Amino acid sequence: MSPSSPELPTVLLIGEITHSNDKWESLKSKYKLLEFRRGTRQQFLANLRAGVYDAVRGCYRSNQSTAFTGPFDQELVAALPASWKFIAHNGAGYDNIDVEACSARRIAVSSTPGAVDDATADTTILLLLGALRQAHEPLVALREGRWKGRQRLGHDPRGKVLGILGMGGIGRAVAHRARSFGMDIIYHNRRRLDPALEQGARYVSFAELLARADVLSLNLALNESTRHIISAPELAQTKPGVVIVNTARGALLNEADLVAALASGHVSAVGLDVFENEPAIHPGLVASDRAFLLPHIGTSTYETQRDMELLVIQNLEAAIDHGRMLTLVAEQKGLDWAPKKPGA
Repeated sequence: MSPSSPELPTVLLIGEITHSNDKWESLKSKYKLLEFRRGTRQQFLANLRAGVYDAVRGCYRSNQSTAFTGPFDQELVAALPASWKFIAHNGAGYDNIDVEACSARRIAVSSTPGAVDDATADTTILLLLGALRQAHEPLVALREGRWKGRQRLGHDPRGKVLGILGMGGIGRAVAHRARSFGMDIIYHNRRRLDPALEQGARYVSFAELLARADVLSLNLALNESTRHIISAPELAQTKPGVVIVNTARGALLNEADLVAALASGHVSAVGLDVFENEPAIHPGLVASDRAFLLPHIGTSTYETQRDMELLVIQNLEAAIDHGRMLTLVAEQKGLDWAPKKPGA
């Protein structure tokens, strides 16, 4: 770059890129690339204090980077330089980012909806069928040389009512798949969908969803208003013998209350890919032969992982090049991102 050339915008990679390093490296033609692929929160904060990131306009943040920097909480957001305006996050869930603190600093945050819909919906159906068919005990027995073990009769999905809590992209993809098994779909959102998106699903109140669902699927984001949205009072309103499936975030469920309802038989089975305190799992779930469990693999396919990485990079490019993000998080939609006037 010649002395008269404008300085390239600076962007930062936090965490790893696995399938799209070639795309990341190609950004060198228009950005200055910095990286913090591994380290500790103390090291990251020390870099911020030392001015290492003073020119950063935006970052690519992998979901796994929380293990290195900790969450983007109020402390960390407050330490970001004034130049930092964009966080392109890799993940449909973004509960490890304090969006309110980001909004107060006028830092836009994007996530990766859409890219995860199919893989997560497929995992939901896998768990739904595994829980309905009481598949855990036969699978364990087979490997232990006990053939079917203490097999319980399962249930067919046909004719069952599937209640979807959170009818966004993933919830609609789950409904699409469940229809092929002959399930009736009801759902609850904060607002009813456009009828064109319902595809025959029926909008009901939260109370009716709990009361009518034979299978309750959680497909909503985790935030302060949805944390423990299913606890003892809500479980008491469900049908005796209900099956509960969760591929969203573990803390949507009060795990201790769920274990109690499972032990009593009120909940007949669960299919879970996410847990309240990952990687720790409530021992009552681990011990239950009516709990069909997976270790948070909902988006663990090559195609989905690459699509997510590419969407994060696209968000970062749109932010730096055009001042807008393609998939801004819901809490920030409609906010005024125009620069404030001096003295305002």
